[in-house]
Amino acid sequence: MAMSRGNRWRARKPAIRTLGVLATALVCTSIAAPGVQASPPGHGAVFPTLAPNLAAYYDFDHPVAGNATQERDRGFSDTPLDLVNGGADMRVRDSAFPGSGRALQTQQVNPEVDGNDDWKAGVYSADGVPTLSAFNGVTGTTVMGWFKVTGTNPNLNSTTPDPDDYYNAVGLAGILSGNSDGHGVRALLELINVDGELRLVALGRRADSGSSQTFAASEDWQKLLPKGEWVHLAATFDFDNGTMALYRNGKPVDGFYTVSGDPWGVEGEPEPDRASATDPGGIKIGGSFPQNTLERNPCNCRFDSLMFLDRSVSPAEVWLQYQWMVRGRG
Repeated sequence: MAMSRGNRWRARKPAIRTLGVLATALVCTSIAAPGVQASPPGHGAVFPTLAPNLAAYYDFDHPVAGNATQERDRGFSDTPLDLVNGGADMRVRDSAFPGSGRALQTQQVNPEVDGNDDWKAGVYSADGVPTLSAFNGVTGTTVMGWFKVTGTNPNLNSTTPDPDDYYNAVGLAGILSGNSDGHGVRALLELINVDGELRLVALGRRADSGSSQTFAASEDWQKLLPKGEWVHLAATFDFDNGTMALYRNGKPVDGFYTVSGDPWGVEGEPEPDRASATDPGGIKIGGSFPQNTLERNPCNCRFDSLMFLDRSVSPAEVWLQYQWMVRGRG
């Protein structure tokens, strides 16, 4: 199709293309070699080449000591995650892959009440979260993990009295922009209305004050995320090259960009192009506003082993990470 995976709104930089090919070759070579090193302690479910860039990682099997309403970050940023409204009850017994234990349940609680009781997770600071500084000024980012639809989506808009008013999106997982109010993002996986049809998308914003770009999957979202089935999803954001990609169960997903031109402003000097030099406002999972001031885009879903990396990983690494988990290396 004309707008298939790997499309871009400008030509790929030759140097970046060369580096990408070399990186993929090196990854494949390392896997074939018998001497590949194991992941660092505590990262058994993480493919070895990804561990150094794993800024935040939540498997929902590790409550913060003395506070079961928070989840411990097993990435290098050490950013505790708040389990909003549901607390410890949001950890449920459900394994997305061999070796997994518990999963995170998010859900809309009172669809007809304008309140703040939806189950969601995240962390937020209006001044930016310092421990997430790995995403400050990066040239790329990756969001990946396991997702399972457990109920209706999209859901009734609880902020309006209209009984037929539904949210136009379903929040999955993402990193907030540096100037975020709890909704605006730098890198996000979600379901959102594109030209009247709900689609699985990667939505990214390079500059806090700049425009966003969306890469939307062509296939019906309910085929990509069937109700009651665990699916591994990944979204990569290359801020320097101006590209995004989606993956399902380790394989690229065909899709198209929704904005033409150069919305990220990557054409011309200076190089390389980076995200804003600001610490992200936080992380959001299963809905917006992790500070719990407003309800928006709730997800009746489960999540497992969510990973937030400070670079755009290669297609080979996405595949290898998926295989690493499903074959029980975790």
